[in-house]
Amino acid sequence: MNFDFSDEQKSLKSEARRFLDANCPTDRVRRVLDDPAVTHDEALWKAVAAQGWLGAAIPEQFGGLGLGHLELCAIAEELGRAVAPIPFASTVYMLAEGLMLAGDDTQKSDLLPKIAAGEVIGALATSEGPGPVSAATLQATVAGGRLNGVKLPVTDGDIAHVAIVLALEDGKPGLFLADLGHASVAREALKTLDPTRDAARLTFKDSPVGRLGAPGAGLDLLAQLLDRAAVLLAFEQCGGADRCLEMAKAYALERYAFGRVIGSYQAIKHKLADIYVKNELARSNAYYGAWALNTDAPELPVAASAARISASEAFWFASKENIQTHGGIGFTWEMDCHLYYRRSRQLSLVAGAPRLWKERLVSHLERRNAA
Repeated sequence: MNFDFSDEQKSLKSEARRFLDANCPTDRVRRVLDDPAVTHDEALWKAVAAQGWLGAAIPEQFGGLGLGHLELCAIAEELGRAVAPIPFASTVYMLAEGLMLAGDDTQKSDLLPKIAAGEVIGALATSEGPGPVSAATLQATVAGGRLNGVKLPVTDGDIAHVAIVLALEDGKPGLFLADLGHASVAREALKTLDPTRDAARLTFKDSPVGRLGAPGAGLDLLAQLLDRAAVLLAFEQCGGADRCLEMAKAYALERYAFGRVIGSYQAIKHKLADIYVKNELARSNAYYGAWALNTDAPELPVAASAARISASEAFWFASKENIQTHGGIGFTWEMDCHLYYRRSRQLSLVAGAPRLWKERLVSHLERRNAA
């Protein structure tokens, strides 16, 4: 079985890299990081929409390109390399995937074309504070089509137009679509480690919502949505981890210490080798997840969990060791190392911490073995 990209998908990946090299250099990432008033790179967002990337996996009947999830994975990897300061994950991996998973024809016809055109930014609002989300801990409620509750932190919640919200209806968890532009929704920006991907506290007071999927199916649908998002996030993390290895290698081959390039020292060689091993392990799991996602295979929950765990570990480790390889200068604001460290931490939490995914993986394997 061949898990590699096809020639056409590799060509798309190559074109995406060239586009991002030209339109998303790190100085543009820094503009968003340095200015608290700037939430994302609006020009890049429009350019990405013009490329059709936002609608890569959206069916043509709803305004997308209808390419598939493998093509979206290829794009995600390049966005990770560039640490693109745009709400791509929240909009495409969360909102668009949620609509394609559980939306009715009216919801799809209304929102998917706008997502593909870059007119709508999305968000996923499930967390209400520290700890995992469950039916027992959920406080947000929906009654009579009105939502009340608080969600935090919500990635890109300060700029999103529409959010998928997890809330109780008649005592059962459900997913709902909320218009964040409605006057009944209050937003409060939150400080995060990675200001290029902002977060917010959302307060709903009798906010009108529409149900997404069947009543009471919220947790099951959320699990399916997070499995899809986990695979796509894993490719972003793989892209970022590979770029960290490239940066560390390049610096190790140009920095001299005691008359030799530092890459000639065994300690640095071992450091780079360790990054490479973790990156390759993450990539193999990500490719397995991409296959399961694209074919809607029953192995998707296991594959997604494995991809999420290994990619989170690989990106964090690569970003950390990249800083260490650079030495003292790697800790400075002028170097780009911290951009990747920040993003590695943000991506590892945006769809649930690795600890939760480890528990999910063990649970899936136990059920599979019992069956």
